[in-house]
Amino acid sequence: MSDRRRALMPDYLRLVALFGIVVVNVQYMAFSSLHGFADPGGVSPADAVTLWLVNGLATLKTYGLFSFMFGVGLGFLMRSAERRGLAFGRVYRNRMLGLLILGIAHGCLFFPGDILVIYAVTGAILYRFRNWPAGRLVRVGAALLLVQVVLAPPILLSIPDAPADMIALEREIMTHGGFAEAVLFRVIGFAFTLPAFLVVQGTAALGWFWLGLAAVKSGMIDNAAHPLWRRARRWCLGPGIVLSLGAAAAWQWGPGVAGAALAIAVAPVATLGYLGLIATVARPPGPILSRALAAGGSSLTIYLGQSILLSTIFAGYGLGLWGAVDRTTATGIAIVVTIALIGLVAVWRMRFALGPFEWVLRRITYAGQPKA
Repeated sequence: MSDRRRALMPDYLRLVALFGIVVVNVQYMAFSSLHGFADPGGVSPADAVTLWLVNGLATLKTYGLFSFMFGVGLGFLMRSAERRGLAFGRVYRNRMLGLLILGIAHGCLFFPGDILVIYAVTGAILYRFRNWPAGRLVRVGAALLLVQVVLAPPILLSIPDAPADMIALEREIMTHGGFAEAVLFRVIGFAFTLPAFLVVQGTAALGWFWLGLAAVKSGMIDNAAHPLWRRARRWCLGPGIVLSLGAAAAWQWGPGVAGAALAIAVAPVATLGYLGLIATVARPPGPILSRALAAGGSSLTIYLGQSILLSTIFAGYGLGLWGAVDRTTATGIAIVVTIALIGLVAVWRMRFALGPFEWVLRRITYAGQPKA
Protein backbone atom coordinates (compact mmCIF):
# COMPACT_ATOMS: atom_id res chain seq x y z
CA MET A 1 0.00 0.00 0.00
CA SER A 2 2.80 2.41 0.78
CA ASP A 3 4.25 1.93 -2.69
CA ARG A 4 0.97 2.83 -4.31
CA ARG A 5 0.68 5.86 -2.09
CA ARG A 6 4.19 7.03 -2.91
CA ALA A 7 3.40 6.93 -6.61
CA LEU A 8 0.26 9.08 -6.31
CA MET A 9 1.70 12.52 -5.54
CA PRO A 10 2.71 13.33 -9.16
CA ASP A 11 -0.79 12.42 -10.38
CA TYR A 12 -2.50 14.67 -7.84
CA LEU A 13 0.00 17.44 -8.58
CA ARG A 14 -0.70 17.39 -12.31
CA LEU A 15 -4.47 17.44 -11.78
CA VAL A 16 -4.36 20.41 -9.39
CA ALA A 17 -1.99 22.34 -11.67
CA LEU A 18 -4.29 21.86 -14.68
CA PHE A 19 -7.19 23.56 -12.91
CA GLY A 20 -4.97 26.29 -11.53
CA ILE A 21 -3.35 27.23 -14.80
CA VAL A 22 -6.61 27.35 -16.77
CA VAL A 23 -8.29 29.86 -14.43
CA VAL A 24 -5.26 32.11 -14.95
CA ASN A 25 -4.99 31.65 -18.72
CA VAL A 26 -8.69 32.26 -19.39
CA GLN A 27 -8.32 35.82 -18.09
CA TYR A 28 -6.13 36.45 -21.15
CA MET A 29 -8.22 34.42 -23.59
CA ALA A 30 -11.63 35.91 -22.79
CA PHE A 31 -10.53 39.52 -22.20
CA SER A 32 -7.93 41.98 -23.38
CA SER A 33 -4.35 40.97 -22.70
CA LEU A 34 -2.92 44.38 -23.63
CA HIS A 35 -3.10 46.12 -20.26
CA GLY A 36 0.16 46.55 -18.35
CA PHE A 37 1.18 44.09 -15.66
CA ALA A 38 0.54 46.62 -12.88
CA ASP A 39 -3.09 46.94 -14.03
CA PRO A 40 -4.78 43.58 -13.48
CA GLY A 41 -8.05 44.77 -15.07
CA GLY A 42 -11.57 44.14 -13.88
CA VAL A 43 -14.32 46.62 -14.72
CA SER A 44 -17.08 45.67 -12.29
CA PRO A 45 -16.72 44.91 -8.55
CA ALA A 46 -17.49 41.24 -9.26
CA ASP A 47 -14.75 41.15 -11.92
CA ALA A 48 -12.31 42.71 -9.48
CA VAL A 49 -13.11 40.14 -6.79
CA THR A 50 -12.70 37.28 -9.27
CA LEU A 51 -9.33 38.61 -10.37
CA TRP A 52 -8.31 39.07 -6.74
CA LEU A 53 -9.03 35.40 -6.01
CA VAL A 54 -7.38 34.19 -9.22
CA ASN A 55 -4.26 36.29 -8.65
CA GLY A 56 -4.13 35.51 -4.96
CA LEU A 57 -4.65 31.76 -5.18
CA ALA A 58 -3.42 30.72 -8.64
CA THR A 59 -1.39 33.28 -10.62
CA LEU A 60 2.34 32.44 -10.55
CA LYS A 61 1.67 29.57 -8.11
CA THR A 62 0.30 27.00 -10.56
CA TYR A 63 3.05 27.93 -13.01
CA GLY A 64 5.46 26.89 -10.27
CA LEU A 65 3.62 23.58 -9.82
CA PHE A 66 3.80 22.85 -13.55
CA SER A 67 7.48 23.76 -13.65
CA PHE A 68 8.22 21.58 -10.63
CA MET A 69 6.56 18.67 -12.44
CA PHE A 70 8.77 19.31 -15.48
CA GLY A 71 11.84 18.70 -13.33
CA VAL A 72 10.17 15.60 -11.92
CA GLY A 73 9.50 14.47 -15.50
CA LEU A 74 13.19 14.81 -16.35
CA GLY A 75 14.04 12.58 -13.43
CA PHE A 76 11.50 9.98 -14.55
CA LEU A 77 12.76 10.19 -18.13
CA MET A 78 16.32 9.57 -16.92
CA ARG A 79 15.11 6.51 -15.02
CA SER A 80 13.26 5.21 -18.07
CA ALA A 81 16.18 5.74 -20.46
CA GLU A 82 18.59 4.03 -18.07
CA ARG A 83 16.21 1.10 -17.59
CA ARG A 84 15.81 0.66 -21.35
CA GLY A 85 19.48 1.22 -22.13
CA LEU A 86 18.80 4.23 -24.38
CA ALA A 87 21.11 7.14 -25.18
CA PHE A 88 19.60 9.72 -22.85
CA GLY A 89 21.16 12.74 -24.57
CA ARG A 90 19.40 11.97 -27.85
CA VAL A 91 16.12 11.14 -26.13
CA TYR A 92 16.16 14.39 -24.16
CA ARG A 93 17.17 16.49 -27.17
CA ASN A 94 14.27 15.06 -29.16
CA ARG A 95 11.88 15.74 -26.31
CA MET A 96 12.90 19.40 -26.11
CA LEU A 97 12.52 19.71 -29.89
CA GLY A 98 9.06 18.19 -29.64
CA LEU A 99 8.05 20.64 -26.92
CA LEU A 100 9.45 23.51 -28.98
CA ILE A 101 7.45 22.50 -32.06
CA LEU A 102 4.22 22.04 -30.09
CA GLY A 103 4.82 25.26 -28.17
CA ILE A 104 5.37 27.39 -31.27
CA ALA A 105 2.21 25.98 -32.84
CA HIS A 106 0.28 26.53 -29.63
CA GLY A 107 1.51 30.10 -29.11
CA CYS A 108 0.88 31.16 -32.70
CA LEU A 109 -2.44 29.41 -33.33
CA PHE A 110 -4.26 29.50 -30.03
CA PHE A 111 -2.64 31.21 -27.01
CA PRO A 112 0.37 33.59 -26.99
CA GLY A 113 0.90 32.83 -23.30
CA ASP A 114 2.31 29.39 -24.16
CA ILE A 115 4.76 27.87 -21.65
CA LEU A 116 6.09 24.98 -23.74
CA VAL A 117 8.61 27.08 -25.69
CA ILE A 118 9.97 28.46 -22.41
CA TYR A 119 10.20 24.91 -21.05
CA ALA A 120 12.01 23.70 -24.16
CA VAL A 121 14.61 26.49 -24.00
CA THR A 122 15.22 26.37 -20.26
CA GLY A 123 14.95 22.58 -20.28
CA ALA A 124 18.00 22.50 -22.57
CA ILE A 125 19.89 24.34 -19.82
CA LEU A 126 18.64 21.90 -17.20
CA TYR A 127 20.16 18.99 -19.13
CA ARG A 128 23.67 20.27 -18.43
CA PHE A 129 23.13 19.95 -14.69
CA ARG A 130 21.16 16.70 -14.58
CA ASN A 131 23.91 14.84 -12.71
CA TRP A 132 24.16 17.29 -9.85
CA PRO A 133 23.36 15.83 -6.41
CA ALA A 134 20.00 16.69 -4.86
CA GLY A 135 21.44 19.10 -2.27
CA ARG A 136 23.14 21.27 -4.88
CA LEU A 137 20.03 21.25 -7.08
CA VAL A 138 17.96 22.51 -4.13
CA ARG A 139 20.39 25.31 -3.28
CA VAL A 140 20.73 26.57 -6.86
CA GLY A 141 16.99 26.16 -7.53
CA ALA A 142 16.12 28.25 -4.48
CA ALA A 143 18.68 30.86 -5.52
CA LEU A 144 17.12 31.11 -8.99
CA LEU A 145 13.69 31.71 -7.46
CA LEU A 146 15.18 34.58 -5.48
CA VAL A 147 16.80 35.95 -8.64
CA GLN A 148 13.42 35.83 -10.36
CA VAL A 149 11.89 37.85 -7.53
CA VAL A 150 14.47 40.56 -8.22
CA LEU A 151 14.31 40.40 -12.04
CA ALA A 152 10.58 40.08 -12.64
CA PRO A 153 9.09 43.27 -11.17
CA PRO A 154 11.18 45.83 -13.10
CA ILE A 155 10.76 43.90 -16.36
CA LEU A 156 7.05 43.17 -16.11
CA LEU A 157 6.11 46.52 -14.61
CA SER A 158 7.97 48.36 -17.36
CA ILE A 159 5.60 46.95 -19.99
CA PRO A 160 3.19 49.82 -20.73
CA ASP A 161 -0.47 49.67 -21.58
CA ALA A 162 -1.08 49.32 -25.29
CA PRO A 163 -2.29 52.44 -27.14
CA ALA A 164 -6.02 52.89 -27.61
CA ASP A 165 -5.94 52.05 -31.32
CA MET A 166 -4.21 48.72 -30.61
CA ILE A 167 -6.81 47.86 -27.98
CA ALA A 168 -9.57 48.73 -30.44
CA LEU A 169 -7.91 46.52 -33.09
CA GLU A 170 -7.69 43.64 -30.62
CA ARG A 171 -11.40 43.97 -29.83
CA GLU A 172 -12.33 44.07 -33.51
CA ILE A 173 -10.26 40.99 -34.35
CA MET A 174 -11.28 38.94 -31.32
CA THR A 175 -14.99 39.72 -31.64
CA HIS A 176 -15.49 39.80 -35.42
CA GLY A 177 -12.32 38.51 -37.06
CA GLY A 178 -11.80 35.15 -38.68
CA PHE A 179 -9.33 32.47 -37.65
CA ALA A 180 -6.55 33.79 -39.92
CA GLU A 181 -6.84 37.30 -38.50
CA ALA A 182 -6.81 35.98 -34.93
CA VAL A 183 -3.75 33.86 -35.68
CA LEU A 184 -1.88 36.84 -37.13
CA PHE A 185 -2.67 38.87 -34.02
CA ARG A 186 -1.54 36.00 -31.78
CA VAL A 187 1.69 35.56 -33.73
CA ILE A 188 2.55 39.23 -33.19
CA GLY A 189 1.66 39.01 -29.50
CA PHE A 190 3.66 35.82 -29.07
CA ALA A 191 6.75 37.33 -30.72
CA PHE A 192 6.44 40.50 -28.64
CA THR A 193 6.03 38.86 -25.22
CA LEU A 194 8.28 35.82 -25.59
CA PRO A 195 11.65 37.56 -24.95
CA ALA A 196 10.49 39.06 -21.65
CA PHE A 197 8.81 35.83 -20.58
CA LEU A 198 11.94 33.82 -21.41
CA VAL A 199 13.85 35.92 -18.88
CA VAL A 200 11.17 36.27 -16.21
CA GLN A 201 9.30 32.98 -16.41
CA GLY A 202 12.35 31.10 -17.65
CA THR A 203 14.33 31.98 -14.53
CA ALA A 204 11.50 30.81 -12.26
CA ALA A 205 10.92 27.70 -14.38
CA LEU A 206 14.57 26.71 -14.16
CA GLY A 207 14.50 27.12 -10.39
CA TRP A 208 11.45 24.87 -10.08
CA PHE A 209 12.96 22.42 -12.60
CA TRP A 210 15.95 21.95 -10.33
CA LEU A 211 13.74 21.50 -7.26
CA GLY A 212 11.61 18.93 -9.10
CA LEU A 213 14.65 16.96 -10.23
CA ALA A 214 16.00 17.11 -6.68
CA ALA A 215 12.69 15.67 -5.41
CA VAL A 216 13.18 12.66 -7.71
CA LYS A 217 16.84 12.15 -6.80
CA SER A 218 16.14 12.39 -3.07
CA GLY A 219 13.11 10.11 -3.28
CA MET A 220 10.76 12.80 -1.95
CA ILE A 221 8.44 12.66 -4.93
CA ASP A 222 7.95 8.94 -4.29
CA ASN A 223 7.17 9.49 -0.61
CA ALA A 224 4.16 11.68 0.12
CA ALA A 225 4.79 11.21 3.85
CA HIS A 226 8.29 12.73 3.69
CA PRO A 227 8.80 15.15 6.62
CA LEU A 228 9.82 17.99 4.29
CA TRP A 229 6.35 17.94 2.72
CA ARG A 230 4.84 18.29 6.20
CA ARG A 231 7.14 21.22 6.94
CA ALA A 232 6.22 22.88 3.65
CA ARG A 233 2.55 22.56 4.53
CA ARG A 234 3.02 23.78 8.09
CA TRP A 235 5.33 26.71 7.45
CA CYS A 236 4.41 27.82 3.92
CA LEU A 237 0.75 27.06 3.19
CA GLY A 238 -1.03 29.40 5.59
CA PRO A 239 1.46 32.30 5.42
CA GLY A 240 1.80 31.89 1.65
CA ILE A 241 -1.95 32.10 1.02
CA VAL A 242 -2.44 35.02 3.41
CA LEU A 243 0.46 36.97 1.92
CA SER A 244 -0.63 36.14 -1.63
CA LEU A 245 -4.20 37.28 -1.03
CA GLY A 246 -2.90 40.45 0.62
CA ALA A 247 -0.55 41.15 -2.27
CA ALA A 248 -3.35 40.48 -4.77
CA ALA A 249 -5.62 42.89 -2.88
CA ALA A 250 -2.98 45.62 -3.10
CA TRP A 251 -2.46 44.75 -6.75
CA GLN A 252 -6.18 45.00 -7.42
CA TRP A 253 -7.26 47.95 -5.26
CA GLY A 254 -4.19 49.58 -3.80
CA PRO A 255 -0.79 50.60 -5.14
CA GLY A 256 -0.71 48.27 -8.13
CA VAL A 257 3.05 48.36 -8.65
CA ALA A 258 3.83 47.43 -5.05
CA GLY A 259 1.08 44.80 -4.98
CA ALA A 260 2.27 43.14 -8.18
CA ALA A 261 5.88 43.10 -6.95
CA LEU A 262 4.80 41.58 -3.63
CA ALA A 263 2.68 38.96 -5.45
CA ILE A 264 5.76 37.87 -7.38
CA ALA A 265 7.86 37.73 -4.22
CA VAL A 266 5.49 35.58 -2.15
CA ALA A 267 4.38 33.18 -4.93
CA PRO A 268 7.15 30.60 -4.24
CA VAL A 269 6.11 30.42 -0.58
CA ALA A 270 2.50 29.62 -1.49
CA THR A 271 3.67 27.12 -4.13
CA LEU A 272 5.72 25.23 -1.55
CA GLY A 273 2.67 25.21 0.71
CA TYR A 274 0.56 23.79 -2.11
CA LEU A 275 3.13 21.04 -2.64
CA GLY A 276 2.89 20.14 1.03
CA LEU A 277 -0.90 20.10 0.87
CA ILE A 278 -0.96 17.94 -2.26
CA ALA A 279 1.37 15.47 -0.57
CA THR A 280 -1.10 15.23 2.31
CA VAL A 281 -4.13 14.47 0.14
CA ALA A 282 -2.24 12.07 -2.16
CA ARG A 283 -4.06 8.96 -0.93
CA PRO A 284 -5.41 5.95 -2.83
CA PRO A 285 -8.48 7.30 -4.67
CA GLY A 286 -11.90 5.88 -5.37
CA PRO A 287 -12.87 4.68 -8.85
CA ILE A 288 -13.98 8.09 -10.21
CA LEU A 289 -10.99 10.00 -8.87
CA SER A 290 -8.64 7.28 -10.08
CA ARG A 291 -9.96 7.83 -13.64
CA ALA A 292 -9.46 11.58 -13.25
CA LEU A 293 -5.90 11.09 -11.98
CA ALA A 294 -5.11 8.79 -14.90
CA ALA A 295 -6.45 11.42 -17.29
CA GLY A 296 -4.35 14.05 -15.53
CA GLY A 297 -1.34 11.99 -16.54
CA SER A 298 -2.10 13.24 -20.07
CA SER A 299 -1.53 16.82 -18.89
CA LEU A 300 -0.04 17.94 -22.22
CA THR A 301 -3.21 16.95 -24.07
CA ILE A 302 -5.43 18.66 -21.50
CA TYR A 303 -3.26 21.80 -21.41
CA LEU A 304 -3.33 22.18 -25.19
CA GLY A 305 -6.99 21.14 -25.32
CA GLN A 306 -7.86 23.92 -22.89
CA SER A 307 -6.38 26.52 -25.21
CA ILE A 308 -7.88 25.05 -28.37
CA LEU A 309 -11.40 24.89 -26.92
CA LEU A 310 -11.35 28.13 -24.92
CA SER A 311 -9.83 30.20 -27.72
CA THR A 312 -12.60 28.89 -30.00
CA ILE A 313 -15.33 29.57 -27.43
CA PHE A 314 -14.28 33.16 -26.89
CA ALA A 315 -13.01 34.22 -30.34
CA GLY A 316 -15.21 35.74 -33.02
CA TYR A 317 -14.68 32.77 -35.33
CA GLY A 318 -16.15 30.53 -32.60
CA LEU A 319 -18.90 31.36 -30.13
CA GLY A 320 -17.86 35.01 -29.92
CA LEU A 321 -17.90 35.35 -26.14
CA TRP A 322 -14.74 37.49 -25.98
CA GLY A 323 -15.49 40.37 -23.61
CA ALA A 324 -19.19 39.45 -23.62
CA VAL A 325 -19.29 37.64 -20.27
CA ASP A 326 -18.03 38.62 -16.84
CA ARG A 327 -14.84 37.16 -15.40
CA THR A 328 -16.65 34.88 -12.98
CA THR A 329 -18.55 33.31 -15.87
CA ALA A 330 -15.40 33.01 -17.98
CA THR A 331 -13.61 31.32 -15.09
CA GLY A 332 -16.53 28.94 -14.65
CA ILE A 333 -16.44 28.11 -18.37
CA ALA A 334 -12.73 27.34 -18.10
CA ILE A 335 -13.32 24.97 -15.19
CA VAL A 336 -16.19 23.21 -16.98
CA VAL A 337 -14.05 22.82 -20.13
CA THR A 338 -11.26 21.30 -18.04
CA ILE A 339 -13.65 18.84 -16.36
CA ALA A 340 -15.01 17.88 -19.79
CA LEU A 341 -11.49 17.35 -21.14
CA ILE A 342 -10.58 15.20 -18.17
CA GLY A 343 -13.67 13.09 -18.82
CA LEU A 344 -12.89 12.74 -22.52
CA VAL A 345 -9.27 11.87 -21.88
CA ALA A 346 -10.32 9.36 -19.20
CA VAL A 347 -12.46 7.59 -21.80
CA TRP A 348 -9.63 7.81 -24.35
CA ARG A 349 -7.17 6.33 -21.84
CA MET A 350 -9.44 3.33 -21.31
CA ARG A 351 -8.47 2.27 -24.83
CA PHE A 352 -5.12 3.96 -25.46
CA ALA A 353 -2.04 4.11 -23.25
CA LEU A 354 -1.26 7.77 -24.07
CA GLY A 355 -3.19 10.96 -24.73
CA PRO A 356 -3.10 12.25 -28.34
CA PHE A 357 -0.43 14.91 -27.80
CA GLU A 358 1.56 12.65 -25.47
CA TRP A 359 1.63 10.16 -28.34
CA VAL A 360 2.97 12.83 -30.69
CA LEU A 361 5.61 13.93 -28.19
CA ARG A 362 6.61 10.35 -27.49
CA ARG A 363 7.03 9.64 -31.23
CA ILE A 364 9.35 12.63 -31.50
CA THR A 365 11.19 11.80 -28.26
CA TYR A 366 12.05 8.22 -29.21
CA ALA A 367 12.59 8.78 -32.93
CA GLY A 368 15.56 6.71 -34.05
CA GLN A 369 15.66 4.70 -30.82
CA PRO A 370 15.18 0.92 -30.67
CA LYS A 371 11.74 -0.20 -29.55
CA ALA A 372 11.42 -1.59 -26.04
